[in-house]
Amino acid sequence: MQKESKMEAPRIGVFVCECGSQGSIIDVDDLTRYATTLPNVVYAEHMNYPCSSQGQEEIIDAIKKRRLNRVVVAGCSPRLYEPVFRRCVFRAGLNPFLFEMANIREFSLYCHRNTPEEAAEKAKDLVKMAVAKARLLEPLQPIELPVTKKVMVVGGGIAGISAALDLADMGFKVYLVEKTETIGGHMALLDKTFPTLDCSICIEGPKMVDVGRHPNIDIMSYADVLEVDGYVGNFEVKIRKNPRYIIAANCTGCGECRDACPIEYPNPSDMKLGVRKAISVPFDQAVPLIYTINKDYCIECYKCVDACGARQAINFDQKPEEIEANVGAIVVAIGYEMYNPEDMECYGYGKYENVFTALEFERLILAAGPTGGKVIRASDGQKPHSVAFIQCVGSRDINRYEYCSGFCCMYTLKHAVMLKEKYKDDVEVYVFYNDMRSNFKGYEEFFNRAQKSGVNFIRVNLENRRITEESETKNLMVYAETEDGKPVEAEAEMVVLANAAVPVQNATELAKILKIPIGANRFFVECQPKIRPNETDTPGIFLAGACQGLRDIPYCVAHGSGAAAQAAAILGKSKWIVEPLVARVNEDLCSGCGICESVCSYDAVRIEETAGKKLAKVTEGLCRGCGICGAACPVGAIKMPQYTKEQVVAQVRAVLEEVR
Repeated sequence: MQKESKMEAPRIGVFVCECGSQGSIIDVDDLTRYATTLPNVVYAEHMNYPCSSQGQEEIIDAIKKRRLNRVVVAGCSPRLYEPVFRRCVFRAGLNPFLFEMANIREFSLYCHRNTPEEAAEKAKDLVKMAVAKARLLEPLQPIELPVTKKVMVVGGGIAGISAALDLADMGFKVYLVEKTETIGGHMALLDKTFPTLDCSICIEGPKMVDVGRHPNIDIMSYADVLEVDGYVGNFEVKIRKNPRYIIAANCTGCGECRDACPIEYPNPSDMKLGVRKAISVPFDQAVPLIYTINKDYCIECYKCVDACGARQAINFDQKPEEIEANVGAIVVAIGYEMYNPEDMECYGYGKYENVFTALEFERLILAAGPTGGKVIRASDGQKPHSVAFIQCVGSRDINRYEYCSGFCCMYTLKHAVMLKEKYKDDVEVYVFYNDMRSNFKGYEEFFNRAQKSGVNFIRVNLENRRITEESETKNLMVYAETEDGKPVEAEAEMVVLANAAVPVQNATELAKILKIPIGANRFFVECQPKIRPNETDTPGIFLAGACQGLRDIPYCVAHGSGAAAQAAAILGKSKWIVEPLVARVNEDLCSGCGICESVCSYDAVRIEETAGKKLAKVTEGLCRGCGICGAACPVGAIKMPQYTKEQVVAQVRAVLEEVR
């Protein structure tokens, strides 16, 4: 690498990107000529797409031939392309941090598209500021962080299962943390999957078993993440395992305790349409197959203790257990929940017995469900001869959830097709919809299949829909309006609501624990939606599945594997390299006042006593380079590399000189 010296006069090269249409608004020839007039600029040229392979080779060639020791690229977003050009100048032998970028696309072209003169002047200012800063750039060395070759996956749905298995198969130790009693998520509760109508548990069950038997996976079900400290490569996590009142090592899953238990309560896994015992598992395919005592219903008759006998697996005195672990990366895959539409009085859910949600209907039609696969009305236990499905209940609603839930159209089509195949012409099926979103592989063909099976599709507005009940028959009248305002009505013996999918309740709390951003809709926010959809703004923490945005099963599987691959990129190395753009403390100036510690959002700055003097210490792995500590320091003891006071002042003066 080319050696740099503070005394060496800067030799700056400026490369202006035409970027296709950019050149038609900004005169790049004039901008390039202007760059040559700036102090210390010894070479300037414009090119189309310097980010391309050919463009980067031209920059490397210019650096070597012109003996450049500073580089400025006037182009587009540094967020996307600054790493590209840093690698480019490194290949030419320069320190990668002797590079500066002027964003003339967003800050000039886009905001002055209709005023080319203003765009040109703004571009000149931006280039002049970049050159002024480049003159003061100093070479920096990357920071190496040790890597713990273990990973925590939070959430045991299909996305978390996919991530955990992929990472475990790569040889990494995986802690799979699931808040419920079993892994499997929503997929384990489904009957069939669209568009192939494969048995859901037949697909996911073997993967659940693989997780349970994998030597590299430690399932921590019925557990919560309490704390996460540390940084990429070295996270310190604290997990609470909630008491099942069962000694897991002694439980064989035989079910004799369940058979002996006299108490039943509504089973949440059956959407409370069925019951389970006070000591039981959510469903027979649960993994791990460890029973749980629900103390809210248990009467402590001890019949389960007698049934367990010599195994002695039951312990009523069991307490929560806190476990601490070190991991190098974290995958978040906590999934989603379903909106309860009771507050939407127009649909009568919770008021009329024969109005069900989609997941409730799923459990009814499931052979292993509470009714043995028989679709029956709650009012009389009889099979309905007409069923109406209503789309977009709570979703695409600016007063509730403005987004589309993504998979509702398809699971309604699935239910409609299954119902027609099960009862043939003995049941009339109506689907009240606004848009049918069947836009992935095999989905449109499945829509056509539903039409051919005799399902009645009625396109209506999302507004002005309501349901009333006939008092004598308990039949339901569905009222709606077509797009041109014409009234539509249908009588049905059962109504199924495609209620919105929503973020899990503790998403905000978990976001605070993990120190990752969460959006206004309470889904986790990815680093960059187009090219970094699995990453968060916290290095080493990745997103998988519906917690980042609603998606169907194949998409969740792919997303989980993607997150696993990115986590493995960290875990597969002995040391992880991070940029040296972290706060630096001048101990001669630091008074240990603690202001920097109080304003740091990442717990990266701590006041410690060294040799009898209190000083600010920066944990490099935690520091995100935001600069708040430096701005708050009353004596200027903290500076940010690449954003020093001298560099910022030089940029401001460069613009002010133009104004004068």
